[in-house]
Amino acid sequence: MVLSHSSAPLRNSISRHSRQPSFGLPSYASAVQEKMHLEAAKGSWLIPLSLPGSQTRRIRLRMISPGRVPHLRLSRLGRRRGFLCRCLALLASLFAIWAVVMIFGMEEPHWTPPFRDSTLVFGRENLQRIWKWEIESGHYPSSGKIPEQIGLSSIILNPALPPAKAHTFVSPFTPPPGPVTTVTRGNGPHRRYLDIENQTAGLAYPPRPISGSVADLDIILEQCNFSQNKYVRDCLEFLRVGAGLDNGRRVRRGKMDEWKYVFTEEESRPEELSPPPQSDGVPPRAYPTGRFNFDAGLSKKRGVDWEPLLPLPPPSHHSISSSLSTPCDPENPRIFHMFWGNRPFDDKPYVALLSFLYTQNLGLHLENSREAKVCRPQFWLWINPGHAASVPNPSALDDMYQSLKTNPWAAPFLHPRFKDVVKFKLWNTTEQLDGIPELKDEWRKMGHQFTSGGYTVSAPPEKELGKNSSNSDKAEPESEASYDRLSVILSDMARFVLCHRFGGIYLDADTIFLRDWEELWGWNGAFAYRWSYHDDYNTAVLHLNKNSALGSFLFKTAVKNGLDFHPVTVTRYLKEAHLESLLLRAPDALFDPAWLNTEGFQLDRPTQPTFLDFGEFFQTPALSSASPQASGFEGFFRGAFSYHFHNSWWKAFDPSRNWADLGPRFAAGEKAGRALANPNVDPDDWVDRVSDDKRDLDWATVLKRTFESHVRGERPNMYGEWLRW
Repeated sequence: MVLSHSSAPLRNSISRHSRQPSFGLPSYASAVQEKMHLEAAKGSWLIPLSLPGSQTRRIRLRMISPGRVPHLRLSRLGRRRGFLCRCLALLASLFAIWAVVMIFGMEEPHWTPPFRDSTLVFGRENLQRIWKWEIESGHYPSSGKIPEQIGLSSIILNPALPPAKAHTFVSPFTPPPGPVTTVTRGNGPHRRYLDIENQTAGLAYPPRPISGSVADLDIILEQCNFSQNKYVRDCLEFLRVGAGLDNGRRVRRGKMDEWKYVFTEEESRPEELSPPPQSDGVPPRAYPTGRFNFDAGLSKKRGVDWEPLLPLPPPSHHSISSSLSTPCDPENPRIFHMFWGNRPFDDKPYVALLSFLYTQNLGLHLENSREAKVCRPQFWLWINPGHAASVPNPSALDDMYQSLKTNPWAAPFLHPRFKDVVKFKLWNTTEQLDGIPELKDEWRKMGHQFTSGGYTVSAPPEKELGKNSSNSDKAEPESEASYDRLSVILSDMARFVLCHRFGGIYLDADTIFLRDWEELWGWNGAFAYRWSYHDDYNTAVLHLNKNSALGSFLFKTAVKNGLDFHPVTVTRYLKEAHLESLLLRAPDALFDPAWLNTEGFQLDRPTQPTFLDFGEFFQTPALSSASPQASGFEGFFRGAFSYHFHNSWWKAFDPSRNWADLGPRFAAGEKAGRALANPNVDPDDWVDRVSDDKRDLDWATVLKRTFESHVRGERPNMYGEWLRW
């Protein structure tokens, strides 16, 4: 108490009694003087200050502490000058505060740090319209919440969800003023979740998915989300049990209702459906004018204006499978797209196509496959015969088919038996980009530059693009370093172009089908999958609805951001616009089950098989190389929909038999393949010996030979169906 009452005189005594010289070391007249000097030095030069900013946040600043100003060495200037300097410092602080408040209160309150600009070019009204269009079109079959930042204030009926059992949740979020809705109200068909094991007991092979069945990706996320510490190993078991892929081999006991994720839709009774939203007689809320901005809280890209209202077609009509007059829904075509550019057709697309024939419900086990009472998917393989950005020559289409006919890897798929399910398409960059309304008037302004992930490659001028464009049989690159980088960048964009124009699902060419995708076709929402442990998308698998509002958003946004479609950049587009939920980020266990293990995650409980590197698919280590032959296709990531082997373009699937081995029906192609594999031996004199084969077969080899044996007629496909010629 004594010190506190005498603090003022003591502070004055510090200024009156100068410290004695002590050869560079501080000295004090008394211990009390030393204590007061040290306490004064501890004070902070800056103090926090909170100011009202926008309606979404308060502005937090720091200003010079008035208590520290007297400790500036102003005594040399005199009392009057010291007082003047303190006043100037205070005025400078007030001016800085006023400037910041003015910046945040102006009509353009979308400041972002200069070192990280935003990609957003759509205001809140457009974002609301995109959400509303996608929901009303049945493209949001999820119970996930709508972000509060979207600011939807009216009820939206969701035809892709069953009738709601509760009122729509209302959040007290204020910008724009008033409450907002964060969930939709179901107004669609009932869901009946299936116990597939009980329906197919005793069969030797797993059953085909029921036509029109749907995989509930909400439930799959609950069981497989890496962010929730879910293991890929457990996810794969959940996926195969729920789909009946363990048919006849199930060892789990007990009730498994929480593992049911496949459902069929049944029409709801009229009395269960929610009535359309009615006006309550209250006029629409009048938002305040003046300095208030309806887009407050959104960080707009610097240097561009907000996009005008996005022109959207009427919402699509959501229909259940049983109500269609034909097996296929014309608004949701079942097309698998794959892009292949600037390389000869080789064993990579060959194995992808074989896996498609081995797993998908194509009706090829029927004498007349067109009579199949299911919606048969098609595989469209897009081939760019020359430089990635080249304009094909007038004869390019004929040249492409001639090249395919003479290529032993491609020729088998031109067989008439496959003509309704496998189609080769000629890629024309100019035609494709002009076919996108959001791009046709903009892409040429980019200066023939293509960007992906911030990496830009320049293409030749359009008048030179047609030169040498049909040279598809050029020598194969010697290494990955010589691979056409523009092809990689172009494929990042091509997947969005193809899905937006034609609908369907895009897959990278280093993808192998592992099961029927019927249940994924039933999920009408857009999806890609997670980039390993990162919160980013990987678009090696991409489902985007045809001519959707989400697609229009992506193209309009990309135009203002260098036409960049790298998956990490697309993640930014969607995140900064609060549209991430419209492109569901599926767990990578569904399409890329080895990825986490190859990056060192979950090795305490790894998958079957376990790959520490993607190259082990092609060169399986001796320690685990007994598994491929012993367990075969059934032991390869059972439950996953596909496997992505991540490039390895120059590693052969089957080094010992590096040709299309499809039997007498395709003997000419086999002979040509043998001649290329070993030019020193006459194919007619070739004798197969087991001793010439590799002793321990790798996983890639086992899968290739499994698919080939099905085409040769030596085994049924994974569902027990024999290919009929």
